[in-house]
Amino acid sequence: MTALPDDSWLYHLRPQPSRVTAEEYEALPEEICRAIEIVDGYVVYCEAPSPEHQTAARRLANLIEREAKAAMGRGRGCLTVNTDVDLRLRDVPLLNRRPDIVLYRCLDRERGERLRAEHALLVLEIVSAGSETQDTTDKFGEYAKAGVEHYWIVRLDGTGVSVIERYRLDHASALYKHIETFMKDEPGDRPAVANPIPITIDWSELEF
Repeated sequence: MTALPDDSWLYHLRPQPSRVTAEEYEALPEEICRAIEIVDGYVVYCEAPSPEHQTAARRLANLIEREAKAAMGRGRGCLTVNTDVDLRLRDVPLLNRRPDIVLYRCLDRERGERLRAEHALLVLEIVSAGSETQDTTDKFGEYAKAGVEHYWIVRLDGTGVSVIERYRLDHASALYKHIETFMKDEPGDRPAVANPIPITIDWSELEF
């Protein structure tokens, strides 16, 4: 068996001394918050997204934001779309995720309102090489339990967004039910959904 080098980082592993509280997290600077999520009070480091991942998130967010503005123009209440933003799912023990994209009801910034699950109308996670389990199992269960109504899992190929899996919350079981899957190479009209707001998927806008 090959021995580890003397300077291996594995020799310096230390358990987290205590769980992070909501108050401690809120006192952290934004540059630290952007690099971590908090799961059951424990710090989880987030791998920096690839350029393709960032491009897909930006273009999806732009598409959804345009549809949100159109919905507001038809009388829907104030809506906001953001990428990589804090979403508080639980205070104790602290559960704080940073979805790739989230569509949510506008917050009352004057009162210091924080983005929570009850504000979120739609959360999207883009699956990358290292996030399959988190996006399809861990976050899948956490968002459902917190009451986020709509969850989309997005997959990429070499040219851009290629698959969008749609899930909707079954309130009786607090689990997501698969609604449908859109695939870029399927023939036919551009896919469209009615909830949580009308959204038409233009695959050409989601290419790299």
